[in-house]
Amino acid sequence: MTRPDDHVIVLFGATGDLAKRKLLPGLFNLANAGLLPDRYRIVGSAPTQFALSDADFRKHARDAVATFGLAEPSGPAWQTFEEALSFGAADPENPEPLLEAVRTAEDSAGSQARRLFHLAIPPPAFPSVITMLGDTNLAQESKVIVEKPFGTDLASARALNETIHAVFAESQIFRIDHFLGKESVDNILALRFANGLFEPIWNRDHITHVQIDVPETIGLEGRARFYEDTGAFRDMIVTHLIQVLGIVAMEPPVTLDAQSLRDEKAKVFQALRPIEPGHVVRGQYEGYRDEPGVAPDSQTETLAALHLEVDNWRWAGVPFYLRSGKNLAQHREVITLGLREPPPRMFHPHFSKHESEPDNKIVIDFGDPGWIAVDFLAKEPGPTMDLGPARMTFRYDNSFCQAHGLQGYERLILDAMLGDQSLFTRSDGIEHIWDTSTPFLENPPPPRPYAPGSWGPEPAINELIAPHYWYLPDDRGV
Repeated sequence: MTRPDDHVIVLFGATGDLAKRKLLPGLFNLANAGLLPDRYRIVGSAPTQFALSDADFRKHARDAVATFGLAEPSGPAWQTFEEALSFGAADPENPEPLLEAVRTAEDSAGSQARRLFHLAIPPPAFPSVITMLGDTNLAQESKVIVEKPFGTDLASARALNETIHAVFAESQIFRIDHFLGKESVDNILALRFANGLFEPIWNRDHITHVQIDVPETIGLEGRARFYEDTGAFRDMIVTHLIQVLGIVAMEPPVTLDAQSLRDEKAKVFQALRPIEPGHVVRGQYEGYRDEPGVAPDSQTETLAALHLEVDNWRWAGVPFYLRSGKNLAQHREVITLGLREPPPRMFHPHFSKHESEPDNKIVIDFGDPGWIAVDFLAKEPGPTMDLGPARMTFRYDNSFCQAHGLQGYERLILDAMLGDQSLFTRSDGIEHIWDTSTPFLENPPPPRPYAPGSWGPEPAINELIAPHYWYLPDDRGV
């Protein structure tokens, strides 16, 4: 593949949790794999009260890579990476330390080096940082990665887009969703469009319903302040699950270039029917209000499940069910497509789990490394025509060399350096999603309690999907 041009990468929020867990380890993994430019520099930045010296930032990066990275911070690869690190504090009223750090980095990386800014900062800080980049001319001919959430409703999303567009053109903006950088999510395009077995049946004539299910076993993990203002719908459904829905439901793009892919996803988001409050189940796990930092009368949902419809020719009448929440029974990332039964019933019906749920389905596990399974019925051995459940499974971990794979953030940072926006979200798509969400956000139903370690509030969670059933829990496993 083509390596990126020489770059100066400026990491705002370099002392924060995201940089520690994902960004610094991911950048070193790219360097260790030989995928960073020949000449690059990484400038960490934070407000003055969190400023570090270059030496302290290098120690911070070493600790992050040692704790969360795939490779040890040692040897020539680490020495080269460490030498590329520097730090420049930045406040809107005093950007000079950052400007000096960027100038020094550009002197080292060369006059042709491109700039990439990564905004790993809280959303309230976006406007001031974006404005500073414009006022100091750092934004000129640069690219910017913007972290979620991309607003909290339609009005705030539009305001954020206007703020960014005042400084950066849409072609310079990379709204990052690490789900879209997963190999297993990208593989949905290959599964759908490269295989004659699946492409002809990927529509309302052959699929009864679609589930996108991302339960989490973790709780707040000290993020009460963020979560109280966000909740499961804004944190996961809008940002991650509906983006995955866009890939599952999109029409075949003319080519795999960024504009064609993003055009087709935008059409899906434009075709979403408004989300009515009656099509949403909000849950709150028992004990959430006792968490430090949570209001005693909090109405924040820790689980959101909803029924969505894509009102176009391919998907009319096919319900999409989305679910995500905290403190649930398993951590999984699963897409399930229920297949229609063939009309002639030559065989006695066989159902493995539920009396009204057939065994024909396509299951895509898009956790790392991920797998794809097709569930079907086969004849059981013996003198009579008895049917039993069977499964064909493809697994990434025993089919390809995992050493060639990149984690979501690594893939997307590399794409941003290359200027490839294919897997990044566009402003019109974001605004379509928030517009679709408006009826629900204006009149959300109250959250229902559920037990930690369960699958959500009963019976509402199962009534939402009836007459179908949630694939999870899957009694047969993988």
